[in-house]
Amino acid sequence: MKSNNHFSILFPYYEDTVYKQLSDSACHDLGLDTLCHELTNDPREQNLIMSILSNMTADPRVAVYRQKVFVDILRLPELRNKLTELFDRIEFLRKFSGSRMETDEKLGFWHLMHRLDELDDYIKCVEAMRDCLSDAEIKSEGLINFKAYIDELYSDACFAEMKKDIAELKIKSLKIESVTLGVNVNSRFEAVSMGLISVNDKPFKKSNIVTNFADAIASKNKVQEGNEWDGDMHYHQVDKLNEHKVSKFIENTGGYLAVTKTPFVDGRIRATITKTPDGDGSANATSYLDKVMNKMLDSVVKKLGDTVTKYADIAIVNISQIIPEFMYYIKFAEFIDKCMEKGFRFCEAQVIRGDDVAMDAKDLYNLKLAINLQSVEELVYNDLKFDKEHTIYILTGANRGGKTTITQAVGLMYVLAQSGVYVPASSFEYKPVDCIYTHFPADEDKTMDLGRLGEECVRFKAIYSECTKDSLLLLNETFSTTSFEEGFYIAKDSVRALLKKQVRTIYNTHMHKLAADAEELNKESSGVKLSSLIVKSDNGKRSFKVEVASPEGMSYAKDIAEKYGVTYDMLVN
Repeated sequence: MKSNNHFSILFPYYEDTVYKQLSDSACHDLGLDTLCHELTNDPREQNLIMSILSNMTADPRVAVYRQKVFVDILRLPELRNKLTELFDRIEFLRKFSGSRMETDEKLGFWHLMHRLDELDDYIKCVEAMRDCLSDAEIKSEGLINFKAYIDELYSDACFAEMKKDIAELKIKSLKIESVTLGVNVNSRFEAVSMGLISVNDKPFKKSNIVTNFADAIASKNKVQEGNEWDGDMHYHQVDKLNEHKVSKFIENTGGYLAVTKTPFVDGRIRATITKTPDGDGSANATSYLDKVMNKMLDSVVKKLGDTVTKYADIAIVNISQIIPEFMYYIKFAEFIDKCMEKGFRFCEAQVIRGDDVAMDAKDLYNLKLAINLQSVEELVYNDLKFDKEHTIYILTGANRGGKTTITQAVGLMYVLAQSGVYVPASSFEYKPVDCIYTHFPADEDKTMDLGRLGEECVRFKAIYSECTKDSLLLLNETFSTTSFEEGFYIAKDSVRALLKKQVRTIYNTHMHKLAADAEELNKESSGVKLSSLIVKSDNGKRSFKVEVASPEGMSYAKDIAEKYGVTYDMLVN
């Protein structure tokens, strides 16, 4: 969508769309930093991907818009490859553009010709991009509209006409052998302004400057009426100073040479005197001509240069702004392609429009965990649903049984889905969230002033104030740094408040009593309910599978005690 002459395939322009930024701690808790490092080794690209993933909106139109673009990018690898090559070319042109050359000299005519060559390359890149996006297989609104946007830029900048003009200019420039200039002078014969009269395919003939100058001003019919050049005047060349009879004459008579060496004389007079290069007159001719042209054609070159830069900016600046967005999609497409080749499941998320169900996931798994697995067979899949009967989950289970893994997995699902990317599941239907808030254990150095419990309370209160019924809240062992009685009291009140706000929540905790009190807590809620979710164990073995069920309570403590040999019988025998 376009706004203020800028197009985006990630942030479609809707006036009422509101974005919220994930906190740094939430990004870390969800493992987004690990994911970004897996996608690319380039720190700039990592920062770009992180900024996109962490910028969330509950607007379903944005999620759908992104998803359709990603589907096109994923299923058309040839399009990805062509676009990547074009972006590399554009980036090269941008970095080494003549417009960024630094020099003490003014940028002259030959630099202008170089800029025209660059613009020709830009135009070719834009045309190639149009051809790529003309693929009939492209179905997404984003890419179809971007093709129209490129067409509009191409037309507005008159690139077709300019490309033709550049081609003709390059051909004709090979024939240029002389330039006719018109110089306006005042009563003291000081140059006051200059204009370009013609560009010629034949050189002027060398002649005597004094004779022709004298003839030109001595006879009335030699001073031309008006300012249209009729070809009657001869070419007057200024030779090397101190080596030509004309130069000696000027020196002996104290003429213009004296003027050039007098610091108090009007600079405009001295500016009309030009010294030719040393040697035989041909060495460094191009450099010399460029300096002369800089002085005499400065205004003409500047205007032409500004025009070229303007159209180069249309081709490069506008399109360069969207290259990072394409690279975001391309990096994810390449990553997911590789994962799918290994056998990992991915699917296109589907936005739910109704209010009864907020999420329905089948065979979801933790992508961060999957990255480090040697085999897809090691994965454990789970089903989970958010609806009015299951808006808040109190998740309990054995230590190291997978509670944090499933909690993190759900957060990752929402981030990827709303960022337009395929999600790790066999199916995923969801209602977008406006933001994801996490409350995981803080680093010890962050709890020095308030103590662990104080820090947890302050942080939870801030999160609760910000979250809405459209948010996702993930709590990991919150209020577990104190005694059970104190922690349970705070946790229970917090859950009651979350029920009132109707926030989608997974509360991973060892406080089984909190889950056991679900029925009591639900009596106070008129809108949504909480449920007990457990990580199942099979005869003491961790399955890493979750299900809605009553907490198993002390069996987990027994399991841990037996594993580490601290039951009474194991200790005394």
